[in-house]
Amino acid sequence: MNIGAKGASGAGGKKLTHQGSVLKRSVEDLNQYYTLGAELGRGQFGITYLATHKETKQRFACKCISKRKLVTKEDAEDVEREVAIMYHLQGHPNIVSLKGCYEDKHTVQLVMELAEGGELFDRIVAKGHYTEKQAAASFRTIMQVVAQCHALGVMHRDLKPENFLLSSKADDAQLKATDFGLSMFFTPGQKFKYVVGSAYYVAPEVLKRSYSQEADVWSAGVVLYILLSGSPPFWAESEQAIFRAILHGHYDMKAEPWNRISQGAHDLVTRLLKHDPKERMTAAEALNHPWLREDGNAPDNVIDDGVMQRLKKFSQVNRFKKMALQVIAKNLSDAEIQGLRELFKSFDKDNSGTITTTELTEGLKQLQKEKGFGDAEVSKLMKSCDVDGNGTLSYEEFIAATIHQNKLESQEHLFTAFSHFDADNSGYITQDELLTALKEHGLPTDNVEDLISNADKNGDGKIDYEEFVDMMRTQENSVLGAMKSRNHQLDDRNSKAS
Repeated sequence: MNIGAKGASGAGGKKLTHQGSVLKRSVEDLNQYYTLGAELGRGQFGITYLATHKETKQRFACKCISKRKLVTKEDAEDVEREVAIMYHLQGHPNIVSLKGCYEDKHTVQLVMELAEGGELFDRIVAKGHYTEKQAAASFRTIMQVVAQCHALGVMHRDLKPENFLLSSKADDAQLKATDFGLSMFFTPGQKFKYVVGSAYYVAPEVLKRSYSQEADVWSAGVVLYILLSGSPPFWAESEQAIFRAILHGHYDMKAEPWNRISQGAHDLVTRLLKHDPKERMTAAEALNHPWLREDGNAPDNVIDDGVMQRLKKFSQVNRFKKMALQVIAKNLSDAEIQGLRELFKSFDKDNSGTITTTELTEGLKQLQKEKGFGDAEVSKLMKSCDVDGNGTLSYEEFIAATIHQNKLESQEHLFTAFSHFDADNSGYITQDELLTALKEHGLPTDNVEDLISNADKNGDGKIDYEEFVDMMRTQENSVLGAMKSRNHQLDDRNSKAS
């Protein structure tokens, strides 16, 4: 039952309920119980706001999903499934709880527990130092969440540090897992094929399109690797190159700082990052590992300061990019997103759900009637987008590539984001301007100097447009990099396709 529903009524003392077209059940009006406040974050389908209960004054997070962006039946089913999974996982102390679901003519609203303590990595950086024992304690909570999800038949599919938040700013705040938008129910032995997740953390079997819950364990192993070393195990200058490194499977545990990390930690990371999912530890087995157990042997050795600096940079660059991407997301129209869906359909002539090289060639010729794409260009484009190397583009590969292009290769979107931070139109983002933006987005305002210096290539203490673009594209290059010279033409035509 939705929180606050008791006694809620309209005229004549009756509850104001109606049948939700997305949730497909009787729902109530959010505005009967909550007042929406500041924006907390943005995603592809909606915006999360601060929500205050009118009677109790308790604060929650309200994820508002725009129905206009739920274009297909599958989109609506994804929302239904997210709700079902969150209710299914209800009660675990380290999973953000769903308090209620509402729906009106334009929006589906999910009211959730508010985690106000920020992200895990930000908390570690703010403390200034931590030990292997403390890293083990944080990671133990992460694995407890993964084990609980798997025991209840749920795969998260997007485990990463940003999806673990602290319940409050208190030193003893609980770690909470959030964002189950990509999660799926699974049964033993069931395999999935859709490539989802975030580049650094995606498992090799996901890229090969045959995976199950073991993929979550891999992602968690990547998080632990970063916790202990300050850097991801698989790094490259583009998503495609990161994917190739993951498929190759080799990562470094000999260089600094691994020579000062305990053998127990070495052993656990190695077992979590087994390339073959059949050889990988389960989440339950990991919780019994000597390094991870509450009474385990993780030492009290302070993690090397160099690790802290790398972790700080990793966290801060993500923070700046996150703000910029939120600005870009605000300026992505429904037409852009819908246009990409329609563009895929127009390429997929036989409705097989995949685009062949021939279909891609013909589709690109239609987009650019005055000049077709050459075989070499099409081959290069196909290779850059075809993650699993099977010679065709799935819907997921196509959308992942083109939506990334829309966000990070479009000069228009990048300039819009830059202008948002460059409040005085000086052509530079200054420390004061960045400080104002951090406050506006509700993000930590410490170490603003480091945020500037990480992007400031010429050392003048501020960020010009070229430096901003470099920062946004570093490790985030579009997988359509081979077609950079045609990006604007594709963007224009994608919009018109809707």
